[in-house]
Amino acid sequence: MTKCTQRSNHRALAGLAVLAVLFMFSASLSGQGTAPAFARNLAIAGPDRPPEVPEGYVITPFGYFHPSCVFGIEEGETLLADGRVEHADGTVEASIPICNYPRYTPTGLLVTEGLIGASGKNKPTVDGWLEFVAATTTASYGEITATWTVPPQPSTEGYQSIFFFPGLEDINNVQSILQPVLQWYGPGPWAMASWNCCIVGTAWESHPVKVSPGDTILGKIIPSCKKASNYCTSWKVISQDETTGKETVLRKIPAEGQFWNWAFSAVLEVYGVQQCSYFPDNNSVVFTVQLYDQNRNLISDPGWIGTPAPAGTNPSCNYGLNVTATQETLEY
Repeated sequence: MTKCTQRSNHRALAGLAVLAVLFMFSASLSGQGTAPAFARNLAIAGPDRPPEVPEGYVITPFGYFHPSCVFGIEEGETLLADGRVEHADGTVEASIPICNYPRYTPTGLLVTEGLIGASGKNKPTVDGWLEFVAATTTASYGEITATWTVPPQPSTEGYQSIFFFPGLEDINNVQSILQPVLQWYGPGPWAMASWNCCIVGTAWESHPVKVSPGDTILGKIIPSCKKASNYCTSWKVISQDETTGKETVLRKIPAEGQFWNWAFSAVLEVYGVQQCSYFPDNNSVVFTVQLYDQNRNLISDPGWIGTPAPAGTNPSCNYGLNVTATQETLEY
């Protein structure tokens, strides 16, 4: 992944009106066919964002991005291994979308290289990864699947953002992450989408699909290679509502030289949570997880380790983790 180049004289976009203008002119981007569309339904960071984050930036599962650096993949489109998009009509973009703005971690730190997610560079806070469960391997994992239930809406619907997901990263080369995500941008509703970050500093989101409390979500990250491949060049991220049968998919995601040896069975990431009623109106989400080795054999006990919310997290809610070999509970 190439890091974003910071423009010393850039101006932050101001609000949704400017986003609408960007959408109108997205077709003017260079390339064959229709240019990649900017991702929709993203939350604009509010006044409670870290002071270092410019006005007009949007919230993603990877932190704060300039809205021109977040692209959507529609049904029938494919993200190619070189970062271009193949459209449903078979046309392929002549160039790769490149981010020309800096991005920031959930705590407001400027990202100079790689993805700052669950690593020690970015400790979980109420703005960012709050609590998660992870495992590592010396080779590469071959697949991860997880199911969980869409929780109720928060009892207080403000402008908070809430993400639940499993995922894969490279612990030795933290540049990118694959995620099937259940997401809630206040004032709702719940939706699911598949995400990948960060080819040339950009983030990619599949078409978000509305889901309802009580629906069962299936998230899958699977390779395009044959069994026994320690390194696979492309992967697929599937987000499926098993209750309605709807799904949204990112296809042929390039690995960019990374070995997916860091698995996350369950993650809770939040932004703008100012009181406990900003969380879903229950007390936990349970993930049922299956992790496979490079031969696609089920790993009976991956050695999951939980990282709870830090002591002193404000607001102080009912945070906690219950970790087993196949089932992980995130409490809030």
